[in-house]
Amino acid sequence: MSKEATESIDSKSLWYPPGGLLIWSLVLMELFTFGVALIAFMVSSRNDPEAFHASRLLLNPTFGVINTIFLLTSGYFMASSVDQFKRGDHPRARRFLAITMLGGVLFLALKAVEYHEKIQHGLDLRYDTFFTYYWLLTSFHVMHVLVGLVILTYLFVRLKNPDKPIKTEDYEAGGVFWHMCDLIWLILFPVIYLLV
Repeated sequence: MSKEATESIDSKSLWYPPGGLLIWSLVLMELFTFGVALIAFMVSSRNDPEAFHASRLLLNPTFGVINTIFLLTSGYFMASSVDQFKRGDHPRARRFLAITMLGGVLFLALKAVEYHEKIQHGLDLRYDTFFTYYWLLTSFHVMHVLVGLVILTYLFVRLKNPDKPIKTEDYEAGGVFWHMCDLIWLILFPVIYLLV
C-alpha cells in the first residue's frame, strides 16, 4: 500500500484524526479548562445578576462582533490553506496562511484597542467580579491566539523551504490549534458580551 493511500485511510480513522491524537488531547484539555471557567463565571453571574448586567453594559459588543468576523474569516482561510497543502499547491497554501495570520493580527490589534479603552476607564482586573472574569478569560484566549500565530508563522516559513518538507499531520495540527482558538472565542463572545 502506498504512503498516500495509508495517509488517506489514517485521516478518516478515529484513532488518526487530522493533526494526530496529541493535538486533539490538547484541544480537549483547553476546552475543559475554558468550560470550567465559564461555568464559574455563569454561577457568579447568578449570584449577583444586577452587578454583572451593569458591568456587561460597559463592554462594546461591536468590538466582539468585529473580532468574531476576523477569527471566522481567518478560520475559513486556515481550512483552505490545509486543503491546498494536501493538494500539493504550496504557494496557494502559503497565501491562504498569510490571510489566516492577518485575521489573527487584526483580532489582537482590536483586542488591544479594547483593553486600552477598559484600562483608561478604570475597568481593570480589580474593578469587580465581572471584570476579573473578563480579563482572565479574554487574556487567556489572547495568549492562545499568540501561540497560534507563532505556530502559523513557523509553518509559513517552512512552506518556502522545499528542502525540509512539512508533514501533513503537522500542518493539520497547526490548523486544529487555530480552529480551537476560533471555537473558544465563539463560546466566550456570547457568554461574556451578550448573555449576562
